[in-house]
Formats: sequence, structure tokens, C-alpha cells
Amino acid sequence: AHYPGTKTVPNALLTKKKLWSSEDYSTFNDEVGAGCWARILNQNYVNGNMTSSLHFFSKFETLQKKFNVSKLGLQLKTQEPWSGHYKVEAPIWITAHTTQFTQPGWSYLQVDGHLEGGGSFVALTDGLGNLTIIIETMTHNHSQCIRPPLPHFSVTPQRATFYLKGSFVSRCRIHLISLVKLVAIHNQIRARQYHKLARLDFSLDLNVDEVYTLTTLKTGQKCGCPEPPPPQPFPSNYKDDFNIRNPPFSEAPNFADQTGVFEYFINASDPGDHVFTLRQVVVERPITWASDADQTISLIGNFQWVNMTVTCDIYIEKQRDGGVFVAGRVDNGGIYVRRTKGVFFWVFADGTYRVTGDLAGEEILMKGLSGVRDNAWHTLTLNIQGTSASGLLNGYLLWENVTISKPSNGWAAIGTRSFEFAQFDNFHIE
Repeated sequence: AHYPGTKTVPNALLTKKKLWSSEDYSTFNDEVGAGCWARILNQNYVNGNMTSSLHFFSKFETLQKKFNVSKLGLQLKTQEPWSGHYKVEAPIWITAHTTQFTQPGWSYLQVDGHLEGGGSFVALTDGLGNLTIIIETMTHNHSQCIRPPLPHFSVTPQRATFYLKGSFVSRCRIHLISLVKLVAIHNQIRARQYHKLARLDFSLDLNVDEVYTLTTLKTGQKCGCPEPPPPQPFPSNYKDDFNIRNPPFSEAPNFADQTGVFEYFINASDPGDHVFTLRQVVVERPITWASDADQTISLIGNFQWVNMTVTCDIYIEKQRDGGVFVAGRVDNGGIYVRRTKGVFFWVFADGTYRVTGDLAGEEILMKGLSGVRDNAWHTLTLNIQGTSASGLLNGYLLWENVTISKPSNGWAAIGTRSFEFAQFDNFHIE
């Protein structure tokens, strides 16, 4: 089920099959989102007998601020590949309380995981004598997910006593892994106590909005990584000639594809300066989950940019109705890319050009003849200063004095008229 709210319908239980929360969380990566994740990681099993919780969003937020997905998900925030800066967000630490102390193949023990003062616990074993218990005491206001609505409940400070039976009594040495309290949720994972159990029971004083892990394992630890580099703005003068013979990955760094896919390409048929290029390679519009654009677009730069000059060599491969663009002050991406505004300088294989105020090409600011043709290299330059824009083709002024009222700032971009092959080279933004 998607977003089950930790509950399972009776007919699902009757199937005796393994039950999964097949999409969950979908919540901001702040402290409330971390509380949401802590609560449902336990209670999906405690209330719903679900043994797997599939997180809605990516582990890495590589997109820049202002994208609609910003601050969503179970994230290691890496919004600045040019600087190397990253930030470990709160839900990562919550996840570690389970994943550092269990493995795929472990089994949940069938216990009543509800705590008398509110909150929950789960117990898992590898079947070889190891035991891990995860406890959460998240309050209503500190653990709401975006969906579904959360009915009111209360959690109070309490003392919880756990009773071990069977083989666990003689074999268990318990570590109490550091608690994570919402006001200090970035605490490292570290052992707080270690002792061999002398009795069949042990007690813990539990405060509200905390997570504890008790485990027989000794593997939990914080990464011994160096501090990340400090954050830096995107370079105000940036060039990329894409001259990478054996790239370690297919896509050029710092470009953020929103629709289409822009990859390094070896143009073996070119004898001159354009052997290594960036090519848009998706030639059919995918079946999409959101209202993606009919055009392809890849963003780059700083959303706060106002004045800019964008220059790029372009190569239209699609005959007759092919086309490409360079753009500035682009104001949107992600699932809202279809309604993106900006200043778009288009050239087409039929020898015409257009300047539009949107990616869809409906708000025409200027148009005319350019002489551009397909299967030939041309250089486009878009200059935006204040409320005015101009464009050059192969170094010569093609149009000027186009008034720009909005957007007032945004990214730079490259893209194509449709899902078609096209190449880009010698990108430069200043």
C-alpha cells in the first residue's frame, strides 16, 4: 500500500503474504520529518505488520534550492557539486538507528510494540542470537507526515521495562546506542552503555521525541569522514568544452537535466573542433508521472542570477523542424518545468529564430530569419542586462532591445524544441 498511515486492512492480513509500505514518508527533511520517519519505521510493523517501508524520495538531494523537490526526502544534501559541500540531514540519523543494527534477512519478533506512555518499539533478530531493539517516543506535533493525516495521540515520559526470554537471556550483551532527541538530532551514533544482562529484565527511562537502539552488535558508528568543504556560490564565470575522452560518468557535471538526457558524446564524424560534445539523447517523450515539458531542458548556474551572458555552440541534427535554445533567468524545474518562464533564444532547422518568454514557446517576444540550418555548427549568444536582452549568431548581432519584465532572476539553460538529437559545445556563462 502507498501511505498506509501505519495501518493494514484486514483482507491484506488474511493473505498471509509479506506486507510492504510500498511508498511512504514523502515529507520534508527537517526535524518534524525525521520524527515522522522514526515513528512510521517502527509503527508500520507494530500497527500494520509491514516489514518493509519504501521511502518516497531519493537519498541525495543534488538539485539546487528553489526546485520543488528541495528539502524533500531522506537526504544527504549535495546541492553544490562545484564546491563539494554537503550536509547530512536529520532523517539520515533516524535511518541509521535501524539500518546500522540490522541487515536484510533479519526477522521481526512478534511482540506487542506499543509502549504504555505512547510511542513504540520493535525487536529484530538474525536468528543466530543477535538482537536489536529500536524505541521511538515521537509526539504528534513532532512526527506528522505530509500524508496521510495523523490522528491526535499523546506521549509522556515513562519508564519501560523489557523482559528477555529463551536464548536471548544467556547470549545477550546489550549496547544502548546514543539517543537522538529532536532538538539535537544530528548527534553521532555512538554506544552509551555496555553490559552483560544479569537478569531477565531491564528498564529505561524514556523522554519524549527520542529514539534509542539497544543491540548486541558492536558495529554502529559515525563515519570518520573529514568535514565537508565550505559552501560556495556557483562560479560567476564558467566554461565547459566537454573534452572528456573517457568520462567517469555519462553526464556533464553541474548541469541539471529536467527533461531529456544530456550526455557526453564522441562525434567521430567531425574532423574539427567538435569531436567531444554534449548531446541530448532521448528522442521520444517518456510516459511521465508529472506534467513534464514537451521540450528538453538542462539547467545550470545560480537561481539568483540577474544579468548574464550565455554562449554555446549548437548543432541541430533533426531536419526540417528541429531546433535548440540557450536561455537565461529560467525560473522553474522539476515537476513544474512545463510552465517554466525565462528568456529563451531559439534557432530552428528551417532558418528561423524566436525569442520567447517561456519554455513552451507561446510567449513570443521577437522572431525572424537567422539562416541557421541543420547538421552545421553555429554559435548562439544570449545577453541579458537589466530589463533588456539581445542575441548574437556566430558573433554577429541578430536581435536586440527585447524588453524583459519577468522573471527578474533565474538559471541559465540549454535545450531542444522536442525530444530530438542535438549537440552542444563550448558552453560559457558569465
